[in-house]
This record gives sequence, structure tokens and C-alpha cells, in this order.
Amino acid sequence: MADFILSCCSTSDLTYEHYQERDIKVALFHFFINGKEYTDDFGKTVPFHDFYQAMADGADTKTSQLSVGEFVNYFKPFLEEGKDILHISLSSGLSGVYNSACTAKSILEEQFPGRKIYIVDSLGASSGYGLLMDKLADLRDEGKAIDEVRAFAEDNKLRLHHWFFSTDLKYYVKGGRISKASGFLGTMLHICPLLNMDEQGHLVPREKIRGIKNVEKAIFKKMTEFADDGLQYADKCYISESDCMDLAKPVAEMVETNFPNLKGKVEIYSVGTTIGAHTGPGTVALFFWGKKRSN
Repeated sequence: MADFILSCCSTSDLTYEHYQERDIKVALFHFFINGKEYTDDFGKTVPFHDFYQAMADGADTKTSQLSVGEFVNYFKPFLEEGKDILHISLSSGLSGVYNSACTAKSILEEQFPGRKIYIVDSLGASSGYGLLMDKLADLRDEGKAIDEVRAFAEDNKLRLHHWFFSTDLKYYVKGGRISKASGFLGTMLHICPLLNMDEQGHLVPREKIRGIKNVEKAIFKKMTEFADDGLQYADKCYISESDCMDLAKPVAEMVETNFPNLKGKVEIYSVGTTIGAHTGPGTVALFFWGKKRSN
């Protein structure tokens, strides 16, 4: 058994059962629906469909990252057990939670001077962040020490590609990412923006594509372009979707049909409530290992 705790935020969007099976600890974010607070607990308290239906019906949704005090309370029991901690955080390009975790680390290092506490900025989100966690769990299970696993995370996190498309622009307008005029015009023309995560962990619009079928083909093409070894890619591929499985499945089928060496089937997960509060329903994201992300 490893002598350290491998940990992440609930914004890594796999499932509670998956993290239990992989022995990955999870710090849970918070979200609000019409002012009422809930825990981002993988859809147990508020099922994903109910959450996205509330958004579609016009509910006001907000999110809340973990505070320094919450991180101190989360990390402390592991340290009291004599465990070191490797915590991988949601991208600092999307949230201030990385800074909160680092501040908690500084506080706890004074109380537990003999323990290692490492905080790594994933520069990722959703199930792509989850795919990174799975790789780190593999290394831990192979017997790698905490410093080796940490080094791999720092050296390889930008090799994890995140490509997204969205079919409903009103949530981008609401979040201030596009203007009302652009949102109206894009909706009229059936524009689906294709975005990715850049090397600083920001979500960046890359292309404006007309029509769902065309954007599904475009996101698949990005994998053929950037994946390790192209069509000979031989690692895992994850997809996350926000209450639009009918849009995610065709992308998964294209990947499974054209990448014969894929490691298992494409795994499809729900975009969690924290990430989903900003993307809204109708978002599909594709994640895979590939060339180092850069501008």
C-alpha cells in the first residue's frame, strides 16, 4: 500500500464509485441553484439530469470553490494518519482553488514538519483532469514513490488534451464569454463553438462551426491531429457530456472505429455540477493524451 494520499477536486468529473475503486480521495466543491447551496457530490444529492433541467428552465446557478479552511480540514486527517499528500488541483486558469490549497499546505507544514504535502496545478478540468488522475493512480499502484508521481504530473499534464463543443450559446452569453449580439447571431446560424484548454489552463474558443454533425466531426479530427501516434493512439480516451448523451455517442463511435489500438472502450462521464454550472447542458468534451499543449 502506498504511503501517500492521492487526491483531487470533484471537478475532475469521473464517478464516486470510480474514485473509490482507484483509492483516490476527493475534495468536494459547492454549487448553488437559485441561492440554495449543495455539495458537488457526483450527482448523488442533485442528479445530473435534474440539475441541467433546472438550468434549461432558467434557474440561477453559481459555484463555490473550497476555502483555505476547508482544505486544512480536508488534508489534516490524512497527515494525522502519518500519510504524505499529493493533491492535484483544478486548473488555476479557471479557479482560485489552487491558491487556496497552497495556502492550506503552508499552514499544515508548520503543524506537520515531517510530512510531504504537494499541490500540483492540473491545468485541466472535467474528465480530462480525471484521465490525468487515473494515470497517476496507475503509477502509484506500480509502486512509484510520491516524488516520482508528482514529477510525472508536472512533466506530462500539458500532454492531456481537452476539446469541447457546445450547442447552446446562452450560457456563454450569461457567463460573459461572448456578447449578446454574437450569441443571438450564432444561435440563428446554428453555430457550435469548438474550444480547447490552452497551456495556461484557460478555456479558449478555436473555431466557429455550423451544425452539430460538423462540430462532431471537427472534434474527432482534433484527436487525429494531436493524439500520440495519430490513428495508432494506444491509450485511454474519455468523453464528458452535460445531459446530451445523444451528442456524445457519435463522437465515441468515431473514435472507437478509427483508433484500432485504443486502450479499452471510450469512457463517457457526466460533466459535473461545478463545471456544468458554467457550460450548461449540451456540451461535449473529448480528452486524450497527445502532443504538448501550446499556443
